[in-house]
Amino acid sequence: MSHTDNESKPCRKAFTTILLELARNDNNIIVVTSDARGSVTLDQFAKELPKQFIEVGIAEQNAIGVAAGLASFGKKTFVCGPACFYSARSLEQIKVDVAYSNNPVKIIGVSGGVSYGALGSTHHSLHDIAVMRTFPGLHIVFPCDVVQTIELTRQLVDYPHPVYVRMGRGAVPDVYSNNSIPFEIGRSITLLNGNDITIIGTGETVFHCLEAGKILKEKGINARVIDMHTLKPLDLEAVEKAALETGKIITVEEHSIYGGLGASVAEVVSQSNPVPVKIIGIPDENAINGTSQELFEYYGISKENIAKEAILLIEKFTCHA
Repeated sequence: MSHTDNESKPCRKAFTTILLELARNDNNIIVVTSDARGSVTLDQFAKELPKQFIEVGIAEQNAIGVAAGLASFGKKTFVCGPACFYSARSLEQIKVDVAYSNNPVKIIGVSGGVSYGALGSTHHSLHDIAVMRTFPGLHIVFPCDVVQTIELTRQLVDYPHPVYVRMGRGAVPDVYSNNSIPFEIGRSITLLNGNDITIIGTGETVFHCLEAGKILKEKGINARVIDMHTLKPLDLEAVEKAALETGKIITVEEHSIYGGLGASVAEVVSQSNPVPVKIIGIPDENAINGTSQELFEYYGISKENIAKEAILLIEKFTCHA
């Protein structure tokens, strides 16, 4: 695993770079967007492959419908735009045209979570896991860095299921190097092994979870750190194993504390091996305005706070053992 801040890049840029590379050799790859080519960094794609690029204007519902129609005729469609709009305005079309109709559309929601932090709650997407995971057949993936995004993009082209993918807006530090553990949709990755407590992150929180694990290691606490990049289908085996072997779990997500990663994990362990689950995320309030980093710090999505909460959870349940 490597962390190279000076080489960090946005996942959205990595996605469009690889997708263009693949689309040059596959004219069945079609990109649909809703006045978001700048936000998604699709300018070069549109310039080079105009016949594989569809602009519908500010009409996210139409974009989903067009993408679904193309997919039903065998096209490999990617519909791209801000996550806050595709996870709200287009829900009926995603539910019916994509999930219910089993059209393998790839919905790429960029600038997700609190990436648009300064624009306030109207532009936050902190409900998308909760909503999307209730649609049968729709898979959900949150890549954590550029390396993982590149591999995910390659797999998505011929992936036979509809997928909702969320990426942030800004550059992100590396969690993985190019020779890291192979990426597979639906199978989580254990970044650190340990049996004292488990920390599970998804998307941009994974780096902070890994750093928290390193802090705990220095304090003599062996934390298991898991990258749960796929929210649906969730890696049930990894969650159940963590509950059984470590007895305590912390989840960390750039999402509401309701209905997201934490809720998914709690649903699993409560029915298999009940253990304490601490959910770190955005509380039930309209989040403050600020940069993504400021919001992460404010709501405790930081290595220091995650480590602190892990110690508190261990102390609380060791005392009551």
